[in-house]
Amino acid sequence: MITITDSDNVNMAAKPAANKMTKLGLPTMMAICIGLVIVQGAMISALQGLGIGGMGFIAAMVVALILAQFNAMSFSELSLMFPQAGTLATYTQKAIGHFPAIVAVFAGYVVVAVLALPVEMFLVDAMLGELLPGVLPEKVVPMIILVIFTITNLIGTDVFAKAQNFLAFVLVSALVLTGFVAITGASQPHPELVGTTVDWGFSGIMDGSFIGLVGLALWTMVGVEYICPMINEVKNPHKNIPRAMHLSLFMIFCIFLAFIYGASLFLNVESLVSSPLPFLDYANAVFGKSGLVIATIMALAATCSTMNTILAAVPRMLQGMAEQKQAFPQLKATNKHNAPWVGILMIAVLTTIPFLSLGIDSLIVLIIAATTSFLLAYSVAHINVMVLRKRMPNHPRPYRTPFFPVPQILGLIAMLFVALNNSPSPEMTQLVYSITGGILVVLSIIGALWVKFYMKRNLFEPDMD
Repeated sequence: MITITDSDNVNMAAKPAANKMTKLGLPTMMAICIGLVIVQGAMISALQGLGIGGMGFIAAMVVALILAQFNAMSFSELSLMFPQAGTLATYTQKAIGHFPAIVAVFAGYVVVAVLALPVEMFLVDAMLGELLPGVLPEKVVPMIILVIFTITNLIGTDVFAKAQNFLAFVLVSALVLTGFVAITGASQPHPELVGTTVDWGFSGIMDGSFIGLVGLALWTMVGVEYICPMINEVKNPHKNIPRAMHLSLFMIFCIFLAFIYGASLFLNVESLVSSPLPFLDYANAVFGKSGLVIATIMALAATCSTMNTILAAVPRMLQGMAEQKQAFPQLKATNKHNAPWVGILMIAVLTTIPFLSLGIDSLIVLIIAATTSFLLAYSVAHINVMVLRKRMPNHPRPYRTPFFPVPQILGLIAMLFVALNNSPSPEMTQLVYSITGGILVVLSIIGALWVKFYMKRNLFEPDMD
């Protein structure tokens, strides 16, 4: 399983340059959410899950959709409580202190981003190698793509928005087209499949075994909260922040549902589970010789969209943290386009290190380990909502979680369950937990020293200002 996965902002409104910029509308906000979630890793996870569980995986997707909506509820309430200060680091420092704020953001977003982008770059390089064997130098095209999106993000949100709208349109169109053509048989008649076919029976639902697939299904729906760091650059955030996340999740669910159902008509279980690039096999089966082109378009659009969003959101997380003295002060710097240029360049440079020095097999284990700490970010967000409801009951809340605290309690339980069932194979479990523990220990030591000696604060002292 390859996952990828999913934030802190500053008061852009207080800066003159921000007033001249076009605010991001709901379509662009949804493009950000969808483009970050639908990545190559999510496509692979969805197809593998279908092969493993059949109808049981569909049930797991429904549960994952509900849990992802719970996550969106918590981030909606928190981001609109503190719309000018940022997202997770700000909420956490207000609720439970600066130390958990630093650990949660670096473990849940920065480390994951730096390891996740290289995996997407490796995958798109492999796809281009299949399409044009021997023509393109290895790793050169992904590096060119990284440079292009680094530049577009340095130019500002106007260019970012146009690029993101286009990329999301291409990505969604390719997935919807593939699913529609596969289901209707418009390009190729449905073949007589040999081997084991996808199980569409309800036994996996009735005996409860589908619960074991919820973790895999959840990886197809995490990351919509990346819109929150850009809260001061969007139109009508009180309405559009929750709306963008909730609607995007429903759209992602429907897109993946059609996509994987179509796959079941053309691929057997062995192909879905064992292939390193099952969406390539899928496209080839549906479109014949042109399938490789369609699959490459999906891979390129997914990688570019993810890269564009991460380079926009993560530097703004770091910018907001720097303004709260939780990160190096240089990360506060913005250019004439109001883009956090130091953070953008830092994430771009850090991404190149694992991409150029490691192979994809090494990175996959690191990604699974890092994304376990990503679940920490969701857990902390749920805790923040509950703590702040008690500590700051009279603080304005333009969005209030329905049925509070049920979504937060169930969300916490689910994040723990997924963390305990995140490894695709038992033999990998010990290695994954060792790496995850190592990441959290290192970040905790650095965070504790930073808060104690640089910020001169108690580790769990809430900032109630």
